[in-house]
Amino acid sequence: MKLSKYNIFFFHEENYVGYNSLQGEFIMLVPELYELFKAAENECNWRELEQIHVEFYNHLVEKGFLVPIDFNELEEVKRISRQTDFENDELFELTVNPTMNCNFKCWYCYETHIKKSRMSEETLITVSKLIDNILTEKTKLKEFNLSWFGGEPLLYFNNVIKPLLEINYPKVKNKGIKFSSGFTTNGLLLNQEIVDVCKKYNANYFQITLDGHRERHNQVRFISKQRGSYDEILANIFLCLKNKSEVSVRLNISEETFEKLPNIIEDFSILTEEDRKYLSFSFHEVWQVEEDINGEVQEVVALFREAGFNTLYRGAYSDAIRESCYADKKNHALINYNGEVFKCTARDFESKSREGILTEEGKINWNEIYDKRMHAKFKNKPCLECVILPMCNGGCSQHAMEREGKDYCVMGYDENKKLEIVKDKFLYLVS
Repeated sequence: MKLSKYNIFFFHEENYVGYNSLQGEFIMLVPELYELFKAAENECNWRELEQIHVEFYNHLVEKGFLVPIDFNELEEVKRISRQTDFENDELFELTVNPTMNCNFKCWYCYETHIKKSRMSEETLITVSKLIDNILTEKTKLKEFNLSWFGGEPLLYFNNVIKPLLEINYPKVKNKGIKFSSGFTTNGLLLNQEIVDVCKKYNANYFQITLDGHRERHNQVRFISKQRGSYDEILANIFLCLKNKSEVSVRLNISEETFEKLPNIIEDFSILTEEDRKYLSFSFHEVWQVEEDINGEVQEVVALFREAGFNTLYRGAYSDAIRESCYADKKNHALINYNGEVFKCTARDFESKSREGILTEEGKINWNEIYDKRMHAKFKNKPCLECVILPMCNGGCSQHAMEREGKDYCVMGYDENKKLEIVKDKFLYLVS
């Protein structure tokens, strides 16, 4: 046996915690066992460890900390990634942008908002034809997910979203395929009528963003100079939860927002235990902000968890080779309001960046950008040598494309950041 290249350890509450990022397994060792482990590692003598403490040795093997000498772990990472991204024909994820218009103008938004942009009747028909073709051609399909993005998708709920749900939900269900649907929305336009329609068609997931607590949020997301949006969005989040729709509240964080984030806990404290079952919080640094406030944010995350909220931050959802970004997957497409096809939702939707076009027959003609994306990963030397490669996946295919031919690290080559991700995953699991 040999030591896995994907082991990482840290000290926690008088014990040592180990994580194997390939297997996604944690172990907790008292100091005596950790010293025994390090002695065997230093002498590279695992056979002696087996003789001294066979149960401990077998535990290390079971959790992936020790692997057979001839086992190529990097190739196993690639195999799992390939299986996840290219060989899973049981799930198809389709994202639709009903519009690129929005009712807010957040300072950090990377999108180009286009007034009066709206998916036409003709494009709506071709999207339905695309779904018909997917249902016919994907014979192993077990689940179909339809997501809504934008722009603000709810601007055209009745014109685009409702018709597409009415037309396509029955077709998917009649084939015995699980149908799910969800929205990335600012939440301002939600109301009981929309929620009722969504419940009817199993569109029961909403990601809704708050830009900090009330005062800061209202400076960023306002209806007018005199009217903010925090309280209205908060009420709409509560509305969804009361209707048993899942809500992920995305908290955008920067130096201006994190100080008052604990106040949000008080606003949500009125929720019943039943309502909380459908609620989660996730923390995301605003991408333009370069200051390192990870330590401060970790403290706030801990407060949310101590208050009993399901709270995600960094490592809590990092198992990227098994749960990679939808844009990495073969069975995913994003249809813009004008019929142009993309993969990534975290970049603009300029025509020059499109990766395909939706034809009148409901087919996607992919282009060379798509081909480049599908072959972009596992070419970066620092990633191939990294202890958390299975967890990080070298970032996503978008990162790989944008850094083609250059060495890079999405963690900035910072070993402490890598360790913090592992720690956060552990703390999330034990919270």
